[in-house]
Amino acid sequence: MRNFLTSFLLALSFTHVMGQKFHSDNGNGTYTNPVIAADFPDPDVILVNDTYYMVSTTMFVFPGVTIIKSKDLVNWEYCSNAVPRFDVSKCYNLDSCNRYRHGQWATSLKYNNGKFYLLFITLDEGGFLGMAEKAEGPWEIRKLPKGFYDPGLFFDEDGKIYVAHGYGKISITELNPDFSPKTNDSLVYTGNIRGGLEGMHVYRINSYYYLYGTYGGRDGIQVALRSKNIYGPYEQKVVIYDTTKGINFGIHQGALIKTQSGEWWTMLFVDSGPFGRFPSLQPVTWKDGWPMVGINGKAVTTYKKPNVKKTYPVKTFPTSDEFNSKTLGMQWGWNHNPDPTNWSLLQRPGHLRITAGKVVTNLREATNMLTQRSFTYYDDAYATAVTTKLDAMKMKDGDVAGLAVFQDPYAYIGIKQINGTKYIVMVNNGKMIDSIAIDQSMIYFRTIASNATNKANFQYSLDGNTYLPLGNELRMRFSLTIFTGNKFCLFNYPTEQIGGYVDFDWFRMKPYKLNN
Repeated sequence: MRNFLTSFLLALSFTHVMGQKFHSDNGNGTYTNPVIAADFPDPDVILVNDTYYMVSTTMFVFPGVTIIKSKDLVNWEYCSNAVPRFDVSKCYNLDSCNRYRHGQWATSLKYNNGKFYLLFITLDEGGFLGMAEKAEGPWEIRKLPKGFYDPGLFFDEDGKIYVAHGYGKISITELNPDFSPKTNDSLVYTGNIRGGLEGMHVYRINSYYYLYGTYGGRDGIQVALRSKNIYGPYEQKVVIYDTTKGINFGIHQGALIKTQSGEWWTMLFVDSGPFGRFPSLQPVTWKDGWPMVGINGKAVTTYKKPNVKKTYPVKTFPTSDEFNSKTLGMQWGWNHNPDPTNWSLLQRPGHLRITAGKVVTNLREATNMLTQRSFTYYDDAYATAVTTKLDAMKMKDGDVAGLAVFQDPYAYIGIKQINGTKYIVMVNNGKMIDSIAIDQSMIYFRTIASNATNKANFQYSLDGNTYLPLGNELRMRFSLTIFTGNKFCLFNYPTEQIGGYVDFDWFRMKPYKLNN
């Protein structure tokens, strides 16, 4: 206890440094939750050899079905985006319909006999399976004859394959080697605390089968079900229900993990405000055969790092981009499927070119909107500032291009060309708030967004040095109509004709001290 108290006090000395960083590692043997301060919801985590892999939900963003990896459960980095695009419906192309709040949902990640597996569902198209020899890919994705809601894939010791699934009523289905159903669905448990029992992960530990899931919602209740038979009967235990106001409120839904040293942990998530749902790493203590989460029924905030028998360096996710590579970094994802003919990193090296390819009426319909997760900082005194430099010389009348914060509502600052004249415009949720005519094509845009205050503001600069505010503030929300965290976006869309293009020189994310 004394050693941990010393570590905790040392962690406090890192508060100022941590406040301006995206990573949770305090550098002194402790970490601070959330373990990732960005939208990586519905986590499933496995250990393969000495590496941990996590999959999360990306829904309608592609490349998607993001997999990240870590050596210590605290410091994570991108590994792959398993699904480059989803050509199973015109809605994924924003062709007269969309897949906002739909698309890929909670995914089960497993490793068995030398292969990685992903099992997920889309509410509209059904079930899908991904297979790869390496988590880095390439991934083979194929549609299944039957989909399973919030599937928990499980390879048993006798070679049988099962999936736990359902909402409110949880069923077990045995699968054939091709992952088609071998048996009918067998109802094994009906939630009795409240509605919405879901998100099951399946484990066999000692003599029990465990179904590890949640009664979802902002005040999530994490439970474990156990039985000595895969088909039950199951008994239930609440393993954590923490409604303490703050970063751990309602922590729920995720995976159980055993480290190389024999420690047990769980990766859950918290609805953390407009920036989305953040993963939280919590210790697990086994009591009477139940995996109890946190310490004395409460989730931890700052705590000692897992014992993985080695010490690994701090990792920070990439967020800024100078667009000097021939490929986009794995932090980027397009809003729905991209049109590869209308964007390029090669046509003007050192720039991202987005060409106006489809006439639309507003940003929600815009194809080739490039998005990135909004990371927040470990000190509410700091907001997240994103700045980009844009060359609008080749825009056409009716084109709109710029920098957005996208959810429901959304807002952006950009350039709109009208009758040959360029205007800097600020639009808040589809309504033009302000505009200024300019006589130059090189422009800088900035947004300053705070997950703590729920506010985003927008600025522009004509010289890259002096930034001026424009329009009003966006009151960000995490709305289920979109169902992903607010994202920073680069875009160019036409309202009259196609073919105009803009070049983004760079995209830079950094801390911004509020009230300065």
